[in-house]
Amino acid sequence: MAANEEVQVKKQKKEQTMSEKLNTLRAGVLGSNDGILTVVGVLFSVAAATNNQFTIFIAGLSDLLACAFSMASGEYASVSTQKDTEKAAVDREEALLKSHYADQEAAVQKFYEERGVSAETSLAIAQDLMHKDALATVVNVKEDIQLGHYMNPWNAAFSSLIAASLGGAFPLIAMSLFSTAWQWPATIIAVLLSVTLTGFLSAKLGHGLVRTAIIRNVIVGIITMLIHYYVGQLF
Repeated sequence: MAANEEVQVKKQKKEQTMSEKLNTLRAGVLGSNDGILTVVGVLFSVAAATNNQFTIFIAGLSDLLACAFSMASGEYASVSTQKDTEKAAVDREEALLKSHYADQEAAVQKFYEERGVSAETSLAIAQDLMHKDALATVVNVKEDIQLGHYMNPWNAAFSSLIAASLGGAFPLIAMSLFSTAWQWPATIIAVLLSVTLTGFLSAKLGHGLVRTAIIRNVIVGIITMLIHYYVGQLF
């Protein structure tokens, strides 16, 4: 890590950008949704095949743990790759600053010109920004990266781990704690409420249509339950 970047990290390490926060929340929402659907899938398949409550509980618990750790490891690997890519881009731009400073300054000037700023003003802005912090300016303009701020794979992994565990716990608790007469409707209600919540959150985080996201999640939840129930009926 270059000395200039180290200074930036020390100044900014206590502050997370909105993108970093949203990435952690995104991992949590996806983990929760995955936990709900995978656990209820196993629960419905096993419960349709046997009435043994202990067998149903162990199957659901095993799947919950497997899903949570699988989601966490997947998020860690994915975000780590993204972080490595961002760092490689910063290193590349730093090398270009040393060998082609004028071209880098011209790229910053062009960036502002393309946004309607006059050539003279764009040049003045580029020169001022490059004088203050050339590397931070270039990586922000060319790579859309804020120097010193990289996606944290550990935050994403833990967010996904916890959310998947909590999401899968709702159908597991409903199927395990309610009596045989009530376990099916209780589990169905728990799943529908859970996927409604994750649909709402995913739409809010992604600035999408809330109603569409909720309906989509509910439909997927219902299909998941039906498929796994009939799979269990085959055995």
